[in-house]
Amino acid sequence: MSYLFVGIDGGGTSCRARVRDQSGHLIGEGKSGSANILLGIEVAMASILQAIEQALEATPFTQDDYSRLHVGLALAAAEQKQAWLQFMSQPHPFASMVLNTDAYGACLGAHHGQDGAIMIAGTGSCGLLLKQGQQHVVGGREFPISDLGGGAIMGLRLIQHTLLAVDGIKPSSAITDMVLQHFEHDLDAIVAWSKTARPCDYGQFSPSIFACAAQGDAVAEELLRHSAQDLDLYLNALIHKGADKIVLMGGIGERIHPWLSAEVLPYLVAPQFDAIEGALMMANQPQHNLYPLNQ
Repeated sequence: MSYLFVGIDGGGTSCRARVRDQSGHLIGEGKSGSANILLGIEVAMASILQAIEQALEATPFTQDDYSRLHVGLALAAAEQKQAWLQFMSQPHPFASMVLNTDAYGACLGAHHGQDGAIMIAGTGSCGLLLKQGQQHVVGGREFPISDLGGGAIMGLRLIQHTLLAVDGIKPSSAITDMVLQHFEHDLDAIVAWSKTARPCDYGQFSPSIFACAAQGDAVAEELLRHSAQDLDLYLNALIHKGADKIVLMGGIGERIHPWLSAEVLPYLVAPQFDAIEGALMMANQPQHNLYPLNQ
């Protein structure tokens, strides 16, 4: 029986699948909803199956062929041990299933399986160094207690600054005016919103912060400087742990270069491949499992 290999990159927003044959030829790609295992292992598995189904829909392969699939999973929140164990204990139709974090898959892909580090700065943030078979992690412990340099923290600081500006304590600017317009100048609406706001709700303001900073908005510039300083902390931590090349990733990471310190810039390199290719490298390779299966 010939086998197919599947790479899955799954986060809080989307789940992407890529299928290759044993020769490495691309069979198909698919995309579905959230595959963050903390949002529910059944939800994550449903998204994985949907993404694989979409990747195979233009091929002769059907669900009857899933027993031929070796699946490498790079999923958000896989570092949570109990969630990892619960996910891996559920029944599945595949020939094999290997699970590690989305950051691990991204790092494998970025450096084509060789030693190296990544710093992801999107809605959240997390740094990971793979060196001599060991993982070294910085950050990534979820908003609001961690994830410095990410869009959610940046948005939170913007909201805080806006409220201080309303009180006459901090200066106002175009970006704080934008926030007030977003909430129709209703401070009670901001407070009510904050009680249920998710990281992505705070992160929605980050594109406007970049846009206003490009126009010389002093408040937006200060927010970017603060985020860059946070990322400098993480980048320097990775360097001190032995990283000699780091790939900066994510919607914030890909735009924050001009604000970073000159000391970290020589360590930044372009990625070789994406996180899905990293997940494909994990497929049918049990040593890439984050935790042993026999726990």
